[in-house]
Amino acid sequence: MLKTDILIIGAGPTGLFAVFEAGLLQLKCHLIDALPQAGGQCSEIYPKKPIYDIPGFPEILAGELVDNLMDQIRPFQPGFTLGERAETIEKLEDGSFIVTTNKGTKHHAPIVAIAGGLGSFEPRKPLLENLKKYEDKGVAYIIKDPEIYRNKKVLISGGGDSALDWSIFLSEVASEVTLVHRRNEFRGALDSVEKVQQLKDQGKINLITPAEVIALRGADNLEAVVVRKEDKEVTISVDSFIPLFGLSPKLGPIADWGLEIEKNAIKVDTFDYQTNVPGIYAIGDVNTYPGKLKLILCGFHEATLMCQSAYQRIFPDKKYIMKYTTVGGVQGFDGSKKEAPKAVVKKIE
Repeated sequence: MLKTDILIIGAGPTGLFAVFEAGLLQLKCHLIDALPQAGGQCSEIYPKKPIYDIPGFPEILAGELVDNLMDQIRPFQPGFTLGERAETIEKLEDGSFIVTTNKGTKHHAPIVAIAGGLGSFEPRKPLLENLKKYEDKGVAYIIKDPEIYRNKKVLISGGGDSALDWSIFLSEVASEVTLVHRRNEFRGALDSVEKVQQLKDQGKINLITPAEVIALRGADNLEAVVVRKEDKEVTISVDSFIPLFGLSPKLGPIADWGLEIEKNAIKVDTFDYQTNVPGIYAIGDVNTYPGKLKLILCGFHEATLMCQSAYQRIFPDKKYIMKYTTVGGVQGFDGSKKEAPKAVVKKIE
């Protein structure tokens, strides 16, 4: 049985940063993730997608962010159980937990932090008669490698951040980018909306609103899409159709752990992001509370407060004073020391 101080379920950005914050408190972490690699959606779905709201990085690719986080936590030597899903949880008499994966691997820890992001998920697909026929033959629901669309004609459908961001990004890659949305208003960031409008004015993006894709055409591979705008239908020649309507998240087995659930998310106390079960926390996109924003930087904040609370639960008789790593650097579990401008904790026994 694997033992650790904090068992983190989910190895996305929030889970990875929790390792760093826990390490500053000299708490050991182990992470479980159903995916075969760390990074969550940033690695699995859009590693080449630029992210614009990480402090200190005007722009950073999702995969690069994961690489940086892995470098940041390396001194704290976290353990990983990848390619396995957290299946069941058992609370012992001493208040600690045993979590068992779908492959029978058991983990024992006094603290469990659920950082499962959106959980298991499937893309929301448009209701088109022959959609399945063209899947992997011109139709894709996620973009892992934008170079696939180099010098291609691409049509994106959607009105959120993903549709806007990828339209902007691919305008410098594809030979032609068309963005179709059923409304004139977009749900994404205002800056992205303005950028798309600028690219439209420059002739780099074909923007069609309000409109919707109503049919797909092609023999074996996708060759064209039919778009309806008001009462008119137009056939557009394309190499790829990418409907970006978001993901349908599911909590999976975690939903059966006795946690308070609201709209497919775990309710937490914003004091420390603890659930209704003492010792179990939820951080990042998997949780919900009044005013919740599903942003990576918010997950980082939640992970920080979670670790402070976890330390107090594990060591109720110890006190500590917050310092800065510019004072003494980051002390790794292997005795190594690395200067870094992050917070550090000085414990008072």
